[in-house]
Amino acid sequence: MNHFKPNDTSIDIEPLKRRVSFAEYHPNEQEPPPHQHQPNNNSVPLFLQPSYARSKSVIFDELRNFRISLRWCALDHSSCAGKIISYATFIFFTIIVPLLASIFVEIPASAPEDDPISFNKLVQLPKSGLAIIAFFTLSGFFKRYGLRQLLFLDALQEDTTYVRRGYTRELEKAFRYLTCIILPCLFVELAHKIIFFSAVKFSAPHISPGLPLNSIVFVLVLLSWLYRTGVFLLVCVLFRLTCELQKLRFEGVHKLFEGCGSEAGVIFKEHVRIRRQLWDTSHRYRFFIIGCVVTITISQLGALLLVLASKSDKTFFNSGDLVICSAVQLSGFFLCILGATRITHRAQGIVAIATRWHMLVTEASSESKQCKARVSEGLASDSDSDDSSNIHVSVIPSQLSSFQTRQTLVTYLQHNQRGITVYGYSLDRRFLHTLFAFEFSLVLWILSRVVVLS
Repeated sequence: MNHFKPNDTSIDIEPLKRRVSFAEYHPNEQEPPPHQHQPNNNSVPLFLQPSYARSKSVIFDELRNFRISLRWCALDHSSCAGKIISYATFIFFTIIVPLLASIFVEIPASAPEDDPISFNKLVQLPKSGLAIIAFFTLSGFFKRYGLRQLLFLDALQEDTTYVRRGYTRELEKAFRYLTCIILPCLFVELAHKIIFFSAVKFSAPHISPGLPLNSIVFVLVLLSWLYRTGVFLLVCVLFRLTCELQKLRFEGVHKLFEGCGSEAGVIFKEHVRIRRQLWDTSHRYRFFIIGCVVTITISQLGALLLVLASKSDKTFFNSGDLVICSAVQLSGFFLCILGATRITHRAQGIVAIATRWHMLVTEASSESKQCKARVSEGLASDSDSDDSSNIHVSVIPSQLSSFQTRQTLVTYLQHNQRGITVYGYSLDRRFLHTLFAFEFSLVLWILSRVVVLS
């Protein structure tokens, strides 16, 4: 049985029963007697229950919504049958349905000289491209880590109650972001597809064209859009959720700096743990971030070039899919980039907090040293010089050692202030400024080319 000091999280492990419990002790609180009954666990969040620290997930926990979403999206890789269904669904809705819908569509006879559905065909490539990147990212996650390790739930037993409660709230809000993006786009997509399918017809070999075929293709195309959009936004939500957890932990580190009596060693160990998880997050999502940035940039700039160069009229019929695709792409992109820049800003701002903390503690120690020096002088006047020198020697080394430790901590934080990185480049506000300048330059170049060609 292991016991930790007060004010720390204690973990008691019983090898035979495999029971893990945590408790937080405060100096003004007494430990409850052994016979006292604990509160009902049904009203306590799972992260705060004694039975939370376990090796496997249970059915009804805070990840239940994630599991339901993964099962409905055919992304459950917990079994061999689930993997087969997942890959078959992915190939069908990401590749087969968009390809067949683009090949067998018939252009209306009343269409102008230009193809009125070319813009709708254009968006199929970036939609499927982002879905492919997101699917293989999730597949790699489930194969290597699993959902609990991916969300760093196993490490929560080392965190405070404040962090666990905050992470519980973030888990509850995670699907609100997903719903707020998908539902409005789904309504617009549904309205566009009703107008689109009422004006075009689909013909396939050995199948007579008519209302049943159009209805079947309509349902399949709508499900394909929902599947590809959901897979892409799900990875964006997972990334943002991981960033929110690290933000809560940085807030916990800020609370450690509030007390002048905080030990530099405790702050150092907590920062090393956060830094390690930030490195893991950056390493896991770097392929997804780079792939999304490249795909979205090519998609948006290519669509802008083709739309401006085309002389046909732009209507909701021939450009509705393009607008919806752009809204989904930018929503997911900003969901990831803003989450990364926020946590990187927190990681960089901790240096200023540590420097101010170091200055305040040093000033307080200096004033305390002056008071002790005056006491030493008073004692020296009533005693021998050897005794007074012993008093001075017993005070200075401890103060000097504490100053050097705090200075070393500040130096360490100055050289380890990166948050989310991609191959060594921090995703901070300077990255956003550089990316905006690059994208704006490409937009101006496209506009100049359109003006020259016209």
